[in-house]
Amino acid sequence: MVRAPAIPVIIQSPFPVSNQSKSRNFRFKITAKTNFHQDNGHDHPFFQSAITRASYRFQESLRSEPLFVDPYAGCFAPPDLELDRNLDQKLHHYCLGTRFIDDQLLSATKGVDGAKQVVLFTDGMDTRAYRLKWPSATVIYDVSPQAVFKTASQKLQDVGAKIPRSCLLRHVPMESSDIQQLLCDKGFNGSRPSIWAFQGFPVTNLASFKEILFMVSSLAMKGCLFLGEFPLWLTETQIGVKSTVEKWMDDIFMSYGFRVRIIGYDEAAKNLGQERVVGDSDCVLFVAEHLRFSDAEKEIWRREFQRVEEEGDEDGFEEL
Repeated sequence: MVRAPAIPVIIQSPFPVSNQSKSRNFRFKITAKTNFHQDNGHDHPFFQSAITRASYRFQESLRSEPLFVDPYAGCFAPPDLELDRNLDQKLHHYCLGTRFIDDQLLSATKGVDGAKQVVLFTDGMDTRAYRLKWPSATVIYDVSPQAVFKTASQKLQDVGAKIPRSCLLRHVPMESSDIQQLLCDKGFNGSRPSIWAFQGFPVTNLASFKEILFMVSSLAMKGCLFLGEFPLWLTETQIGVKSTVEKWMDDIFMSYGFRVRIIGYDEAAKNLGQERVVGDSDCVLFVAEHLRFSDAEKEIWRREFQRVEEEGDEDGFEEL
């Protein structure tokens, strides 16, 4: 597989790892007492998976030098959650992936020319819209299960979580019959820069992930990034053979106009000054650059070509 050096992968984080104090971490233990799990209907697999990830973020926030701090994850953590006594000595793949995605999103959106459209494929309990310092005028689209997002949003509202000023959060239910059209109806513009992230979104099979690739390819401008954690169980290759997985992913992504690079968790940990992650992950990190024009860009070019052609016909008629 030919790697593309043009794909920007952040090496240094825009903020230090140890910028949170232990005194702040103590506050998160109190937040965890929110009685989220006494409500009805939270035994659905979508809820359980989202709660598990929120628990990982909560425990990461309690480390003396966390990769990130999620002040709202405690709203979703089980009240009987047992904290690992060796918390500071363990690094979870999911938390490393979360930090990796955070850094990529913040880098892509900063500056005057940064992307101001962020599309997140999540499990419904993603708190990035609230906890990251988004630039002014950023619009975050959260594509996730309707029931999980609705319940999580209410809990976040109850603890006073707020979107940064002059930014917007718009939810797109994954159950929608036409997610692409709903994104556009909610304001997404395919002729403006965007960045897309995938983590925790409940895909059911490879076909559903290909539908996402098709949608992103249709809406994202040329040069935009699609990144995140790719579930290895979707691959039709032998798990653990990196070269085989890379080739398979390269073929899948390229068929939709993406040049993809796989980043190992060990590499991501090293770039953050962390020790090697213990054990295997059921996902791989990826960053994919879109090489095609979006449907909106194609339409602009079509209209421009038509205008030039019509003007040429008029000039020719006048000469006659």
